[in-house]
Amino acid sequence: MTARGRRPKPTAIRRLEGNPGKRGYNQDEPVPPEGCPGCPPHLNEPARDEWHRLAPHLHEMGVLTLVDRAALAAYCQAYGRWVEAEERLAALPAMVKTPSGYVQQNPWIGVANKQLELMGRFAVEMGMTPASRSRVVANPPPGSKYLIDTGVPRVEYSIVSRDETGKFVEQPFEPVGDKSGVAAKGEE
Repeated sequence: MTARGRRPKPTAIRRLEGNPGKRGYNQDEPVPPEGCPGCPPHLNEPARDEWHRLAPHLHEMGVLTLVDRAALAAYCQAYGRWVEAEERLAALPAMVKTPSGYVQQNPWIGVANKQLELMGRFAVEMGMTPASRSRVVANPPPGSKYLIDTGVPRVEYSIVSRDETGKFVEQPFEPVGDKSGVAAKGEE
């Protein structure tokens, strides 16, 4: 039987979003081992090429760990089958006649569409689409070119007060003894 309800959010995401419901965090959440997995030998040639194209980038982004090998292999194999189906479709008509005389869609169109669907699912899970990248929490290694430095410090504390008109105003505040090396607003 499958689990019911929504998929649980990773603890890292819940910590970043805050905890308005005061529910406990999963203290026993497993942490996968670091490292870039090797390409599985069973992949076909286009799938291996896709593996070698993607794996270094995904690892450097902090999305790919050693335990994610099967997920990336499944994506790459779907990619390899999609390439094969598209190559066959380039040489064959979109509609074919069956032995009984009926005209139907070329079966390779169904294969190509199914592989695209599978690729899309795995791409979203691993943050390979623009929309999914905003939802994936990654742990890039230090010095990675994929670390984004916006120049804006992350505000963890704020002061809420009223302005001259009586409206509530929120201002960032860095606590005394902050170790980030970033000066609080107004201390520059």
